[in-house]
Order: sequence, then structure tokens, then C-alpha cells
Amino acid sequence: MKQLISIIVLFLIVTTSFAQKDTLQDQAIVYKFDIKREIGSTSWIYAQFAFEEANKVNADVILLHLNTYGGQVVFADSIRTKILNSKIPVHVFIDNNAASAGALISIACDSIYMRPGANIGAATVVNQSGEKMPDKYQSYMRSTIRATAEAHGKDTIINGTDTAYVWKRDPHIAEAMVDESIYIEGIIDTGKILTFTTLEAIENGFCEGKAESINEVIEKLGYREYQIITYKPTFYDGLKGFLTNPILHGILILVIIGGLYFELQSPGIGFPLLASAIAAILYFAPLYIDGLAANWEIILFVIGIVLIALEIFVIPGFGIAGISGIILVFTGLTLSLVDNVVFDFSNVPTNELFMSLIIVSAGTFLAFIVAIPLSQKLFTSGPLAKVALLISQDMDLGYIGVDTEPKHLIGAVGLAQTTLRPSGKVLINDETYDAVAEIGMVDKGEKIKVIRYASGQLYVVKNR
Repeated sequence: MKQLISIIVLFLIVTTSFAQKDTLQDQAIVYKFDIKREIGSTSWIYAQFAFEEANKVNADVILLHLNTYGGQVVFADSIRTKILNSKIPVHVFIDNNAASAGALISIACDSIYMRPGANIGAATVVNQSGEKMPDKYQSYMRSTIRATAEAHGKDTIINGTDTAYVWKRDPHIAEAMVDESIYIEGIIDTGKILTFTTLEAIENGFCEGKAESINEVIEKLGYREYQIITYKPTFYDGLKGFLTNPILHGILILVIIGGLYFELQSPGIGFPLLASAIAAILYFAPLYIDGLAANWEIILFVIGIVLIALEIFVIPGFGIAGISGIILVFTGLTLSLVDNVVFDFSNVPTNELFMSLIIVSAGTFLAFIVAIPLSQKLFTSGPLAKVALLISQDMDLGYIGVDTEPKHLIGAVGLAQTTLRPSGKVLINDETYDAVAEIGMVDKGEKIKVIRYASGQLYVVKNR
């Protein structure tokens, strides 16, 4: 009897364990991260870390909680590409706004859910002042958002014996969010940029449904038992995002070039060179940690600086060393911004390479535009005017680094203390001086006469 009871208890324990294990396995892992700010370098850094962590925890789904008016297209495109290439399904909950770059990111997701009253669209490329950018930028954005919509493919619709294939996200409608010249009957007239409300987005295939909260979205995705893991950015994540901002890169390049220029204008001051060194560290450090800046790219930059210094301080004129130095500095700064393997750019998107060239070129150009007039102002009438030596030190005004007393001995007579061949010692008025025989050699003990004084030296002849 006791044995039977023991067997029953053991059976119940094992059954309970398997039941608990199955329950845990049935619980889905939803990995959530937020984009609730202007899309930029920080958003891109957050997205990279979030996707990496989602893969580590074997998440079943990634849920993007989005509310943004847009941002920089280059980073939105990077996030879009990350979403399209993700092995884990990515869904988005638009909490209020998905404008411009936010619309591009949303369309990349596997499904879109929107809060009532939210909107999606208005993806025209604009500058910092809100003015529309030239058509070459719009063309790139039109192509990108169209390709993003096409990436979701077509749905098969069977109506009796007829079969139709309909885009899940209509690329033409997506393009209308960028181009005001597009006309789609019943949706948008020419001269207007398309923006959908929640209901309009649902009607036109750009939203899977309404939702009031994250939990409601998860339930609409079909998950009943789930665990939400939320990405929480660290201080380092935010700092890295700040330091990899293209605008900051341009400013750092300006400080690097400008600091070197200031130091060359007045060698020895120190702090322009220090500012340049700090800017170089802030420029390369996050890129090196992120794996973009390789050792050889940083070495190219350093060699370039050395060559420029040699050209200025050692080699007269401006030739091969100076030109080579400029090329190496520019190359090191540019290649550090892209994920190339030595000179293999096959995996580097064209827009990223183009952007890095623009950043370095703009920073260098602004450095010279700002540094040249600023240095003239600072070193002539500004606070550094007393630091830099801007006047000549005339000997007649007493500016000389040697004793000028022997100058008054011109015309004086004395004796050669040593043989002058042609230099030696002479005795004048019981004082010993260094002297040079102007003509021939003067023997020891002969009478001499001082005829001139130059460069801290007495010149004498035999006094007959």
C-alpha cells in the first residue's frame, strides 16, 4: 500500500513539473522598445541594442512603441532596413504620430496598429527649417518608401473562379506620402501630401487595426500568455548616440582642423592643440568601439597630421608631404564613418558613404571659413592679441638677446691675449673680450684696434 502511495505521489510531482514547464514554454516573450523622440543617431543606437537583446532572449515578437514627428532620413532608413531583415516579427503601435521618417519605419513593420486619433504619413523630406528639400532628396525618399511597401509582397484574393493579387501595402499610396504630384482617386488629390488617420489607414491597408494600449496590441496579435521585456537604454547608450550624431561629427571635425590651424598660427599656446586632440578622441572613440573606425584608419589620420606638420615646420614650401597629409587626414576621417573592410565597400550602402563624405567635407570647409577670420581677429585685436608676438623686436630699440656693452668699444685699442686665428681673446681697459681678426692673423701680445661690432662679436685689426 505504501509503495502504491509513493508511486502516485511521484507521478503527481512529475506531471506537475511537466505542466509548469509547458506553461512557461507557452508564455510568449514580447520585446518592446520605444521611439518617442526625433529620429536620429540616438534612436538608431537604441534600435541596434534592442534588436540585439531581443535575439539574446529569444523573443517571439518585437513591438515598437512609436510616437514621432520624424527626423533624419539616414537613421530612419537604417532602422527600416533592420526591421525588414529581422528574423523576429516586428510590429508597431503608433501611439499618436508616425510622420515623415516615422511613417517609413512603420511601413517596414509586419503589422501596424494605431490608437484612435493617430496619424501616419507626410513623409516629404524637409530641412531643419521645415522647408522642402530639392527633388533629388525627394526622389530617394520616394524610392525608399515604395520599396519598403513592396517588401511586404501581395495577398492572394480568391473570388469564385477569379484570383487576384493585391499589394499588402500599396507602393503607389506609400509614394503619395512623399510626392504631392500623385493623384489616387478617392484617396488624394494632386498638390497634397498624403496623411492617413487611423480609420483611413485601416481602409487602405496601412493599418491592421485600432488599439488603445500595448496589451491590446499584443492580444490582437494572438498572444494570451506573454511576458513583456522592455528595452531600457543605459547612460552609455545615450552618450554613444549623442557622440555618433552627424552634426556633432561635423563640429568635431571643425574643432580638429580649426585647433590645428590656431596652433600653427601661434605655436606654443597649447590649448588650441589640446582642443583639437580632445575633439579627435571624441570623434574616433565611439566609432572605434562600434567597430567602424579600424586601427589603420586612425593611423592614416595621425600620419596625415604628422606630414602636414613636417611640411609647415621642416620642409620649405608646400609640396608632396603637405598634399599627402591632407589626403590622409581626409581619408581617415571619412572611412572611420563607414563599415568598410579595408577598401572593400561592397557592403556599404551608397547613401552612407555619400553622407560620410558630406560630413567630413562640410566640417573641413567650415573649419577654414571660421578659423581664418576668427584667428585674425583673436590674434590681432582679440583676447589673444597679447599672447601672440605680432611686432618685430628692433635691435635699435634695445631688443637683443646678447650683451651690447662691447658695441661702445669701437675705436678702442688693446692687446691680443691669445693668438687670433681668426678668433681669440683680447685685453681692452683691463677687461677680456672675445674677438675676431678682420684681416689675417694676429699674434699674441700684438696691439689691436676695434673697428666694428656685429652679432655680439668684436672685430679687430693690428694697430700699427
